[in-house]
Amino acid sequence: MADELGRKVEEEAAAEAVVMVKPPPAMMTASAKAGTLETTALPLGMVLVQVFTSAMLLLSKVALNTGMRPFVLIAYRNLIAAAAVAPLALIFERGTWKKLNLVAWGWLSVNATLGVVLAMGLYYYGLRATSPAYSVNFLNLIPIVTFIIAIVLRAEKLTLRKWPGRMKLLGTAICVGGTMVVTLVKGQRLHLWPTHLLKSSNAQPSLASSSTSVHHDMVAGTVLLCASCLCYALWFIVQVRLAKVFPSKYWATTLTCLLGSLQSFVVGAFLARDPAEWKLKWDFQLLTVVYSGVFTSGITFVLISWAISKRGPIYPPMFNSLSLIITTVMDSLLLGTNIYVGSVLGTLLIILGLYAFLWGKGKELMQQAVATATAQKQAGHSHLHESQQQQRQGGNDMA
Repeated sequence: MADELGRKVEEEAAAEAVVMVKPPPAMMTASAKAGTLETTALPLGMVLVQVFTSAMLLLSKVALNTGMRPFVLIAYRNLIAAAAVAPLALIFERGTWKKLNLVAWGWLSVNATLGVVLAMGLYYYGLRATSPAYSVNFLNLIPIVTFIIAIVLRAEKLTLRKWPGRMKLLGTAICVGGTMVVTLVKGQRLHLWPTHLLKSSNAQPSLASSSTSVHHDMVAGTVLLCASCLCYALWFIVQVRLAKVFPSKYWATTLTCLLGSLQSFVVGAFLARDPAEWKLKWDFQLLTVVYSGVFTSGITFVLISWAISKRGPIYPPMFNSLSLIITTVMDSLLLGTNIYVGSVLGTLLIILGLYAFLWGKGKELMQQAVATATAQKQAGHSHLHESQQQQRQGGNDMA
């Protein structure tokens, strides 16, 4: 009788365990659809970020050449960005602002200082001293610096004993090599189209003249751009920590832009003391401020925060190589910048390196998912075995 009762208990426990472990078909289908959507939406979102960035570089260069101060542009840009993202925070994260504490405010302040005041400020000063085609190359150094800092801080793992880790390292090196080829190698000039739109347009003569101005302070601009790359790399690392203490991406973006705008106003007050420099008119500078605030700060910050929470701090900056391609085409088509054979070869290397890195990152994520599923399965079997032992003992006691 005891044995029969024990067998019944074991069969009932096994049936319950199967029901608990195996998810319903509807849940599995929804999870698969969500995974497919995320796999498609993440790279598309990062490509969109690079399109916004490339257009911002061209607009900002013209605005800075017409006399606009960098921190005036940054202050207004992030104020508009905060206003653009705030409705999303109120709709989708209405009650999460109550989770703010001193620790979250501290990381938000650090995030604003690195990502807005230092990274943007240094980059704008470097852009003003150089050109869009030159400054965009330094965006491709951000993944390398981020990669090194993330490994040092153990935010990213690199296992050279396996192919995914090797491909990540190889892809990074190829991207850097492609960037250097674009920068240093010219070769034969390519005539892809007969004219450039803005320079040939009589309605926009100031845009062409400002875009083709001579830059005589390339050394200082290069130093500023390198410093900006370092700040951007640290900013990507800080994003990981901020997501842990305050995971609300809309509120984090809104408050980061707001704090960055306030900090930029303070810094800009010392650098631009003339009140006339802070006045905005209905001109090209206002267009640059609104576009940069809504698209390059607001929407871009949300997309980057989302990508970091899903793929880690290395994923977003690896797409910066695409901005080199987009900026080169737009600069040539709109403003008449020459394209050479070296630019095409470097672009191909950048694309190859990008796919190599993404392949290695994707394989690592798949291996981590398999390891996690295996661990959960083993934990479920262990729990089931303990439950069967307890119920068998209970049946024996009853007998």
